Amino acid sequence: MADDVTSDSKLTRTKARWAAEGRFITGRASHPEESRLPPGQHLVKNWPVLDLGIEPPINLATWKLDVTGLVDKPLTLDWNAFMALPQSEPVSDIHCVTTWSRYDNRWAGVSTQQLAAQVGLQPEAQFVHLFSNDGYTTNLPVADFLVDDGVLAHSWEGAPLTVEHGGPMRLVVPHLYFWKSAKWLRRIEFAATDQPGFWETRGYHNHGDPWSEQRYS
Repeated sequence: MADDVTSDSKLTRTKARWAAEGRFITGRASHPEESRLPPGQHLVKNWPVLDLGIEPPINLATWKLDVTGLVDKPLTLDWNAFMALPQSEPVSDIHCVTTWSRYDNRWAGVSTQQLAAQVGLQPEAQFVHLFSNDGYTTNLPVADFLVDDGVLAHSWEGAPLTVEHGGPMRLVVPHLYFWKSAKWLRRIEFAATDQPGFWETRGYHNHGDPWSEQRYS
């Protein structure tokens, strides 16, 4: 697993130190209705690349996504089946915990609501655990996963997602800090209990609301 390789990397040690120091915290909480830019953020026009330092080789011919856990119809999708699902094209802002934000990103993919409709969530399903091809993990309440602009994105700004940005497919839940939008997804598990992921066990906030500056635990 990539976690074994990266858990003591320079990047991981640096970001864990930021959490311990409370780096970038301004203490100026706000609400989306009051300001489009969350506290402590600055705008960028490019899209910085941040991950665990490993870009997993993924072949579309063998790509698959497993949807498991507390669902009525567990699902395994290959690429053709994924692309055959109803598609959406949301536009959203994204906010990284390292203080950059980018406005008006145009995505294409399968909405998280559409995916949930395909599998049928059981009433006990309250959390989502996300597993990526580089060994990365993160967690979300189901309510955050199912936001109106949540999407399993395969395209950005009219072109397929590049590998460095999580292609061929990544999650986008734009109302939370972007570490919650896992790249290179391979499995989505719906569960009754929470399970903190890679950064959440290294000092980062379990929820990650940018307007409340939930950068760290």
